[in-house]
Amino acid sequence: MKHLKAPLGDEVLSLKAGEMVTLSGTVYTARDEAHLKIMEEGFPFDPKGAVIYHCGPVVADNRIVVAGPTTSARMNQLTGFMLDAGIRGIIGKGGMSADVRKLLKGRAVYFAFTGGCANLAAARMKLTRVYYPELGMAEAVWVIELDRLPLTVAMDAHGGDLFAVVEEHAHEVFQGMYPSGRS
Repeated sequence: MKHLKAPLGDEVLSLKAGEMVTLSGTVYTARDEAHLKIMEEGFPFDPKGAVIYHCGPVVADNRIVVAGPTTSARMNQLTGFMLDAGIRGIIGKGGMSADVRKLLKGRAVYFAFTGGCANLAAARMKLTRVYYPELGMAEAVWVIELDRLPLTVAMDAHGGDLFAVVEEHAHEVFQGMYPSGRS
């Protein structure tokens, strides 16, 4: 298993969909509202090599209580400008669109983290800062130091996409079960 440290560089270009990795270093949570605010006002942090975690953590007493991933597809239309600015990694759940898969080519990867494992994630995180607290706990940009968070490369920088493979396989199974297209 490869160990990565954020900010990321060209090492992400050698990763392949399906590979397991651990990630340490600085990551930034960002959901819909944070993406829109960053698009409007610019990045409050250096995006070069940065990793965005699609997450709205629960924070209490200046520590992360739980930090599970949110559905990444909600950010499909808001991802291009992030990648153009130098973001090298995105963490989330559920995958992203074919358009995002194309945008990742040659520059970044999408890591999947299992939904329902919010306590595991929080146990590997230390809160260091917050941007845009006025957006509320779930939408603020939290700066987090990770310590070997286990992740799966779900979409690589070569067009590999675990979610697309699963979807195609499910389609083939369905066609085998219902050859005439009836369900």
